[in-house]
Parts: sequence; structure tokens; C-alpha cells
Amino acid sequence: MATPIGNLADLTPRARASLAGADLIAAEDTRRTQALLSALGISRPLLSLHAHNETARIESVLAQLRAGKVVALVSDAGTPLVSDPGFALVRAAAVAGIEVRTIPGVSAVTAALSVAGLPTDRFAFEGFLPARGPKRQAALSRLAAEQRTLILFEAPHRIADTLAELVHSLGPARPATVARELTKLHESIYRGSLAELAEAAIRDANFARGEITLLVAGAAADNATAGDRPLLMRALRLLLEELPPARAAAIAAQLAGVRRSEAYELARQMRPGTPDVPGSDEG
Repeated sequence: MATPIGNLADLTPRARASLAGADLIAAEDTRRTQALLSALGISRPLLSLHAHNETARIESVLAQLRAGKVVALVSDAGTPLVSDPGFALVRAAAVAGIEVRTIPGVSAVTAALSVAGLPTDRFAFEGFLPARGPKRQAALSRLAAEQRTLILFEAPHRIADTLAELVHSLGPARPATVARELTKLHESIYRGSLAELAEAAIRDANFARGEITLLVAGAAADNATAGDRPLLMRALRLLLEELPPARAAAIAAQLAGVRRSEAYELARQMRPGTPDVPGSDEG
């Protein structure tokens, strides 16, 4: 069930009744959930269920469900399974024929989307990008051609660096929104181009405080790159083992049906130290 992401008043009456009536509450962090229950005047048994122990806990939770117990699943805040634990348990319960009900409510994803001022008809939730290295660069390159509005979570200490990387990968003019501390006392919504937000992140110390949801407008249709991006990644991984980046990019671009410049940029990211401008074998 969904729990507040900041403002306790956002808890629905149904969610409150469900918490009070549960035989057991499976919580991502029992300390945070206990604080919520205490604020509500509710006392129920708690079981920790997080990314590191979820698989090991599934059978014991299923046993209680088979015995007729009611188990409520909550994350630290917002809707469980949305970049939070719970998927493995819900899937196992469904496979076992156990009824799973949703108690909907707050989600940082939809809350941020509703105030961002960016297109909402189609969007892609990416959660947290890989923290560093080739995987992060590959993700940024992949997202450059995405035409749907992008929704990302980011840690406060990384937001300035992430905005700078997005300026490089997606272009400085792309409209974007940073939603900080949604529903809380110091809620702040920053709107502008990626370049403007990257500058604001450097100037404003508050930018790197609290929970952050980052939204970026999708690529314009005439700027989006067609082609098989998974094939491009696989081809470059193999070709870069044997060929210079420019030559590897030229071949991979033909195989995947993308622009050679795009393939070369990805090759640069996968092999640090490659020159910014491709050599003669690129053209």
C-alpha cells in the first residue's frame, strides 16, 4: 500500500484502516514505518523486508498468507515496488494463487509529473541511473533519443553532476524540471532548460538537499534516432576489443541502423581516452 512521501495528511483513510487491520506489516525499514504507525496511533507487528532479504523472507510471508493472515506491504515512502522492494514477494504471491490487493495513494513519480509542466501523455520512469562508469554513460546515451518525458530519481549529492552530464548527452536546451522535497515543508519546483538547471544547481545550496525527482522532456521526433540500440551496444562491446573506436563505430552504426556520430559518441564513453573528434577512418 502507498504511504505518504512527506505530508502525513496524504495517507488515505483506506490505507490507514488497512494498516490498523493488518496481522503483519512487511516494511522496507521498520524504524521508519514504526514512526508512521506511532504518529497514527497504531500498533501492529512489523517484519523487515528490503532489497537484501526479500528473497529469503518470501516463504515465511507466504506461509502466513496461506494461513489466512493479512499482510500489508509498505516501502519507506510512496508506492511499493516503484524503485522499491516488493516485486519478488508480489510475484510469488500471485503465482501461488494468493489474492493481492492494491491500496493506492501517493507516488513521487506521478506527483512530480503533475507539476512539472512537461508532456504527460507518454512518459518513461527510469528510477536511479547507474551510479558511475560505462553503464551510466551507456544509459545516458540510450536516453538521448527517448521521445517520452523522462522521470529519474537522483541522490542530492549527485544532482549537480547528473544535470551537467544530461546537458552533455541530451543537449543544453532540453526543457526539464527538478522537484525537490515534494509534499514537504520546503517543497521546491525548479523549471528551465537543462543548462539553466545545471547552473542553478551550482549556485543554490538548497538544490542538493532532500529527496529529488528529475524530469526531462523527451527528444523531438525529428531528433530522435531510430535503430536497434541493444544491437548497437552489443556490437560495440565486441568490435572495440579488436578495432579502433572510429572503425568500430562505423561498423556498429551500419549494423544497428543509427547515425555514425551517435555510435562514435557511445564508443568514446565505453573506451575512455578516445578523442572528441573521430579520426580519418570515421568518415
